[in-house]
Amino acid sequence: MPASARFDDVIHGAVRLRICGMLARLGSTEFALLRDTLQVSDPTLSKHLKHLEQAGYVQLLKGPGLAGRTRTWAELTDKGRDAFEGHVAFLREVIDFGEHTSS
Repeated sequence: MPASARFDDVIHGAVRLRICGMLARLGSTEFALLRDTLQVSDPTLSKHLKHLEQAGYVQLLKGPGLAGRTRTWAELTDKGRDAFEGHVAFLREVIDFGEHTSS
C-alpha cells in the first residue's frame, strides 16, 4: 500500500533524511558506513541517530567488533519506514505540483 503523503519534521533535516534513505535501501547498516558515506563526524551522526531513535524511527543495535570495540548498527523501525515513505511521498507531491504549474 502506498504511504500517505505527510511532512515529517523529524526526518526533514538533511542528515536525517539521508540516514533514513540509506537505511531504507540497505537495511541494518553499521555506524562507520553511515558516517563515511554521509561524510559527517561521529558526534554529528550520533546526535541525529539519537533524535531518530527517540522518535521511534530507528533502532540501534550493538555488538562486538575488532580489538574488543563495540560496533553499532542502525535500522529503521516499521514506524520509521512508514514515516520516511510518507515524507518522500510528500516531497514527490511538492515536486510534481511544481512541474505541473510551471510554464
